[in-house]
Amino acid sequence: MEQIYELNLWGTNGDDFYSGEGSHEETLVNSYVEKVRSFLTSFSEKLIVCDLGCGDFNVGKELVSYAKQYIAIDIVPDLIERNKQTFSAENLVFQCLDLATDKLPTGDCALVRQVLQHLSNAEVLQIVRKLEKYPYIILTEHIPSGDFIPNKDIISGQGIRLKKNSGINLLEAPFNFKVKKATELVSVMPKNGKGVIVTTVYETF
Repeated sequence: MEQIYELNLWGTNGDDFYSGEGSHEETLVNSYVEKVRSFLTSFSEKLIVCDLGCGDFNVGKELVSYAKQYIAIDIVPDLIERNKQTFSAENLVFQCLDLATDKLPTGDCALVRQVLQHLSNAEVLQIVRKLEKYPYIILTEHIPSGDFIPNKDIISGQGIRLKKNSGINLLEAPFNFKVKKATELVSVMPKNGKGVIVTTVYETF
């Protein structure tokens, strides 16, 4: 992931770190923020939110004020240090962790936005086992717009399964994630017209 930022493989907007159009295209970001904000504010008490794969924090910064504590995590050390210098709030904490191999912090709601789509099935499976401890998981994935075979394996990196006419579905093999309830929050087509970006909230047992 460090190389992705170093080589600007997700593009650039003049900043040293840029998490791609999925984190900056207004249509995608605004609809996501609106729905997640509505979800977070539906509780009588604010939730502890764990942003698993916070990237350049262009999206997360819009949600911090709606959380009791907002723990933003990414695997790239320099990115986390940059975020610490750029964003601050009393309830905001940044941590550098590997979602697949490190112990994840405890919280009420995990945000996993366009992260798993870049990872191999083996890494996704490692992460899925850790997601079970969160009462709520808000997962965003870029998937084909029509019928597709889910969870075709890839090598972890900048690419996603869309080029294989596939996408992540945690409820299907080999992940078989068991949930109490799954509710689609929002579905948006990116400007390039390739596939659809779907955000789903899962309630665990």
